[in-house]
Amino acid sequence: MSRRIGLLAGAGVLPRLVAEGMRDRDLQPVILPFRGIADPDLRTLAEEWRPVGAMQLGSWIRQLRRGHCDQVVMVGKVDRAKLAHNPLAQLRERPDWRALRLWYRDLRRDRRTGNLVRALAKELSNAGIELMDSTTHISEHLAPQGLLAGPQVDAHTERQLSFGAPLVQSLADSDVGQSLAVLGSDVLAVEAIEGTDAMIDRAGALAKGRSWTLFKTSAANHDRRGDVPVIGPETIARVAQNGGKTVAVGAGRVILLEAEKVRSEANRLGVRLWGF
Repeated sequence: MSRRIGLLAGAGVLPRLVAEGMRDRDLQPVILPFRGIADPDLRTLAEEWRPVGAMQLGSWIRQLRRGHCDQVVMVGKVDRAKLAHNPLAQLRERPDWRALRLWYRDLRRDRRTGNLVRALAKELSNAGIELMDSTTHISEHLAPQGLLAGPQVDAHTERQLSFGAPLVQSLADSDVGQSLAVLGSDVLAVEAIEGTDAMIDRAGALAKGRSWTLFKTSAANHDRRGDVPVIGPETIARVAQNGGKTVAVGAGRVILLEAEKVRSEANRLGVRLWGF
């Protein structure tokens, strides 16, 4: 008999990959799309479709219980910067008392991603619901090691990889960000709450036509109950548009969204894709 698993879905392709992975494993996804955020086409993969607000934690719990789910996966983009620092945006999401208590009491001193995931997991656990590792049903989409697409690694690129890889790992381990841009032996830009896309644009502006490298990974002790970092075809295109020549990702720590399209786009644009 198929088992029901909840799926809290934000924006982007990742929720679809997870839902497909659940179906491939003979599981029934009960999808809780965040209203105004998740892709409505995701509904075609749902055993049940139960929309919720992104800041309505009590509603998550009620809908998961009504869907007979004692486990849930949470994936997809949410504009955390807007929700964290824009009171009007928070009000539009109509946060319930559980969310307000968690945000203004439990997370008052530290709202970094890792701490947020742990607090959400604890709240769900207190209601008898397990927040699962988000890669459980998509492990085959994690990036492997070595050259994945694009030109071979030359001596200049090898020096940049050796310089940047430990720096981005240190950044991720500090739970500050998951991406940085390197130009030669200098750090060009560091990702924080604005997200990778905005950082790529900033790196391109600062590089002024010179080629640079994007690094992306997750912490060594990353809590995979929250989102694992991802790159997709759009990431490759954005790097190329901003003058980047190499995208280096943590092997086993970054999801390749639509991997064949990612490789094809990298080959087409001459962007080197490397797993470190």
